Amino acid sequence: MSERQQADSIERRSGVSLWRQIADRILQSIAAGDFAENAALPPEVALAEHYGVNRHTVRSAISALVQEGVLRAEQGRGTFVLSRKRLSYPIGARTRFSTGLQGQTSERHIVLLASSVEPASQRVAEGLGLARGAEVIRLETRGEADGRPVSRAAGWFDARRFVGIDKAMAQTGSITASLARFGIDDYLRQSTVLSARHADAADLADLDLQPGAIVLVTVAVNVTPDGQPIQFSESRFPAERVELKLSAL
Repeated sequence: MSERQQADSIERRSGVSLWRQIADRILQSIAAGDFAENAALPPEVALAEHYGVNRHTVRSAISALVQEGVLRAEQGRGTFVLSRKRLSYPIGARTRFSTGLQGQTSERHIVLLASSVEPASQRVAEGLGLARGAEVIRLETRGEADGRPVSRAAGWFDARRFVGIDKAMAQTGSITASLARFGIDDYLRQSTVLSARHADAADLADLDLQPGAIVLVTVAVNVTPDGQPIQFSESRFPAERVELKLSAL
């Protein structure tokens, strides 16, 4: 087995379905530049031999990537790469959804999916400098770019200070514009913790992903310029569409 084949070998006891592993490896190959846009994918039989699986498993992987808009299948001709370049989302001192994707997409907006008032959990309370159990407003949002979902986030705000931020978010479609209504014209990213995991059921539905997809997760605290915590958030980005670019905080 060549070094490339060893790198592409499938883990049969990983808990991740074989077809999803193959789909992820095809995605990795596209991201690495192994296939140009509109290039033909190798035949199913060749891919099955390469990954050491049957053709049905390869077919399932290809079908998932067609549904995700990465590949195009043409009867009698084969399967071709359609994937657009992943968006680069900067994480820095001033992390903003719209300006972060500026120049990469023509249209960007945030949709408010749900809002609620709830007692702060330990991690939310610590992030916002509140007592555990203090009332916080939770906003569930989805970021979209050129008609595609590219992020899903939950943000928590002190319910005493930000009464009505849910209505402001529904009207403005912007966290920054919503905070401005409360006299906050600027804010900074105090901290960001990054991780990755498989998408859960809500991620699959809201981000239009297939089972087994990977999401990049950021847990962050935003503060006013004088250091007052104003937002604790957890955001999920589909790894197949977005890469996170870190800069100095």
